[in-house]
Amino acid sequence: MTEIIQGRAGDVLLLCDHASNAVPPGIELGIAPELLDLHIAVDLGAGPLTRGLAAALDAPAILATVSRLAIDLHRESDHAGLIPHRSDGHAIPGNRNADRQDRIARFHAPYHRTIRDRVRAQRPALVLSIHSFTPCLEQGGTDRPWEVGILYNRDARAALPAIAWLRGQGLITGDNEPYSGRMLNATLNRHAEGQGIPSIAIEVRNDLIRDKRGIERWTCTLEGLTNSLRNSLARKGAPAT
Repeated sequence: MTEIIQGRAGDVLLLCDHASNAVPPGIELGIAPELLDLHIAVDLGAGPLTRGLAAALDAPAILATVSRLAIDLHRESDHAGLIPHRSDGHAIPGNRNADRQDRIARFHAPYHRTIRDRVRAQRPALVLSIHSFTPCLEQGGTDRPWEVGILYNRDARAALPAIAWLRGQGLITGDNEPYSGRMLNATLNRHAEGQGIPSIAIEVRNDLIRDKRGIERWTCTLEGLTNSLRNSLARKGAPAT
């Protein structure tokens, strides 16, 4: 369940785990259809932003084509939230008796095989995972003031210069905010950090990328960021942490 964009730039690979709100045939979530248009089902704006950035960089990209409510591809296969029963206060009753192994076999395993095979073939110098976050969660949420967040685990080779560059552009930038990549970084832990490849997850606040103008603005911003990271990572002696 993937959308693959080809690109000539071999040094960068783009990923988007939550690009789609599509619910595959045979899965009944038991929710009101309008919930599929909320952040609980899809990272709003992240798919178009990833496609725009791939075009700007002429870089390959892999985007998921299944909603995170059917199965969250940005979770380990044994994670409790892989098939959510509730998301931001909304019950997902159709998932209560879901066949976990079937969904892993149909969606999770093929998606991660696609990324694995691409990383092995391309061996990128940098992996960027594109996400978006809601300004405030519905259930007990507090305002999230950041315009963009950079998430990472132990390998900070790309993260620290990325945070510095974004702040240098005057952007309110979270360092492992709105949540920590040390706690939730499944895709990059497996396919980037686990392979010794510098990487970051880029979280853009979704109200900033809800329309064409916002997508274009952030495509330009992330293109500049990527080129800056290319230069930073090319310097000798960049520390791993």
